[in-house]
Amino acid sequence: MDVMNHQQAEREAELMQANREELVERIGRALREDGTVQLLQGLHLSRCSLPLKPVHSVLEPSVCVIAQGSKEVLLGDSRYRYDPSQYLLATVELPRVSQVLEASKERPYLSLRLELAPTLVSSVLVEAGHSSPPGHADVRAIAVSPLDGNLLDAFVRLVRLLDSPAEARVLLPLITREIIYRLLMGEQGGRLRHLALQGGYTPHIARAVGRLRQDFDQPLHIEELARELGMSVSGFHHHFKAVTAMSPLQFQKRLRLQEARRLMLGEDLDAASAAYRVGYHDASHFNREYKSLFGVPPMRDVQRLREEALAFPSR
Repeated sequence: MDVMNHQQAEREAELMQANREELVERIGRALREDGTVQLLQGLHLSRCSLPLKPVHSVLEPSVCVIAQGSKEVLLGDSRYRYDPSQYLLATVELPRVSQVLEASKERPYLSLRLELAPTLVSSVLVEAGHSSPPGHADVRAIAVSPLDGNLLDAFVRLVRLLDSPAEARVLLPLITREIIYRLLMGEQGGRLRHLALQGGYTPHIARAVGRLRQDFDQPLHIEELARELGMSVSGFHHHFKAVTAMSPLQFQKRLRLQEARRLMLGEDLDAASAAYRVGYHDASHFNREYKSLFGVPPMRDVQRLREEALAFPSR
């Protein structure tokens, strides 16, 4: 029996290694230059040929897998580092900071991200016959877990569809459902259920996140928002931070500053105009908070980003 178990373990290890190599080969072939593209609905591929400075962005509910290299994601004061042996699951749309740590021209960073629509997660949850999470589940919006053989195999089959558009129309929804099912049955299943279920506080916080994203340029009235959600102010603060690792005010500030950065880069606004557009009425206050988040004053940061874009046009 021990010999049979050993042989089975060896076969599984060989299959996982073959799948990892195929994932690297297929993503590398589909994406020959640095950047991020969406070649199938909800499936985003990324390539990077050198380690990057921290990048600020908003991440919607997704599962992320690295084929080659490694990455670190910051959520509030928490850090999540992962590599090809793990996956990252995000269950609430939120601002994060990410940084590619390992990448080179010879071995570029290669990854994929699959969006997880709450309605689809709910559908799979019902079909699987799980109407409520078994016991306590961590509600933090991001976590990292080991990538097992069945889940890796499903992602490889998903990426194979890049070469078969006709098959993708039929098989993409099926493989996506399989991936969601395996996530629900895995280590983070309880967290993923929070994305779909209406019990507990996570759906309330997701509503609050949606409101903050929509009205980020408006004054934040915590008491009014908590009342709309049927929560006390202290309860709202506690549960919001449990999910997002930030207070509502910190969350709003991140959204405002990221949008201001986009406006200065994309619409060529000066710092004062961008600050006003995102809800700041004191330019000096905006400059201080911008420097605190991005490390340098607004216009110097924008100039640096433009110079980097010229130096690495394919990034």
